[in-house]
Amino acid sequence: MTTPLSLSCDGCGQSASPAHLARRLQRLEWTTRYRPVHIQALLLGGIAPGADAAFLYCPEGNYQGEAANLLDTLRISRAGRSTDAILTDFQKGGFLLTYVLECPLESGVSPADAQLLLDIQLPAVIVRIRRSLKPKRLVLFSRELTTLAGKFSEAALGSPVFTGSYGPLALDRSPSESEMEGFRRSLATGTLL
Repeated sequence: MTTPLSLSCDGCGQSASPAHLARRLQRLEWTTRYRPVHIQALLLGGIAPGADAAFLYCPEGNYQGEAANLLDTLRISRAGRSTDAILTDFQKGGFLLTYVLECPLESGVSPADAQLLLDIQLPAVIVRIRRSLKPKRLVLFSRELTTLAGKFSEAALGSPVFTGSYGPLALDRSPSESEMEGFRRSLATGTLL
């Protein structure tokens, strides 16, 4: 009897079942459709949200959680607009949203294992930012990146790194108006807080 081959997903380092890979490829396709030619601000989160409604590029457009908070923070109106119009506005702003772990966590992954996956994926993400994405600025926006923020600054990415006055803006919860204003100000001026 042969042992089944276990592959790791290149986007998150987790065990890659066929369903996991299919979901990753679907989300990559959704994201690529709205990638700007010149990335003014790369918005980088720690771990991709599990719910499609919280994933900004989901074509269904019933934005919730992180996706809704991001659009609200950027003042991109959703009322009465198609998903394509909303995402086109996001793209025209020169924004691209991605994650260190491009896939949601599988069930049973502990917080310690999640942090280990983030640490393992970080070098590949830094290379991708430096060689492929080449943003004008990098904006970290999730609590999972708080401990890794310094590593981005030390990586000589060729672009400033925004983390906010109190660390990365946590979009998985509703940020305060002052946090959102600081976030918008940094994107408009390119300055670090």
